[in-house]
Amino acid sequence: MSRVKVGCCGFAKGKKAYFQQFKLAEIQQTFYELPSVGIVTKWREEAPQDFQFSLKAWQLITHLPSSPTYRKAGLQIPADKESNYGFFKPGEEVFEAWPKTRNVAEALSAKVILFQCPVKFTETAENIANSRHFFTSINRADFVFVWEPRGEWSNHV
Repeated sequence: MSRVKVGCCGFAKGKKAYFQQFKLAEIQQTFYELPSVGIVTKWREEAPQDFQFSLKAWQLITHLPSSPTYRKAGLQIPADKESNYGFFKPGEEVFEAWPKTRNVAEALSAKVILFQCPVKFTETAENIANSRHFFTSINRADFVFVWEPRGEWSNHV
């Protein structure tokens, strides 16, 4: 079994050509807006059996509604709910986004889920507490979680 897997984010060449050349793809679309379970089930069925998918967690978990990525996705968050989204906040909005992300990962038979955080998600006591609470409260199943910090963090966290 290969210890290094090579793939791209998305299907730059189209799925059929991609499946012939690579054995792994990261699905970035899931970060912006989750595709339906039906669509990703079709992707899984089209892929070779040994093909692996990974995906980015939905931005409602990691990013604030002020992020330009919400606008890019066309997400409309009610003004009175904006403070409940992103940064792993311990409210129902973030915790409702997780099982939807997990369902897509399960339909893809993905084992790796990437949590990409924005530059503004920095090492504060609140962010650390929210992250710990989120990751210890959710149903992790057998997923491997990858955290991609983009803000300033020390090496000891």
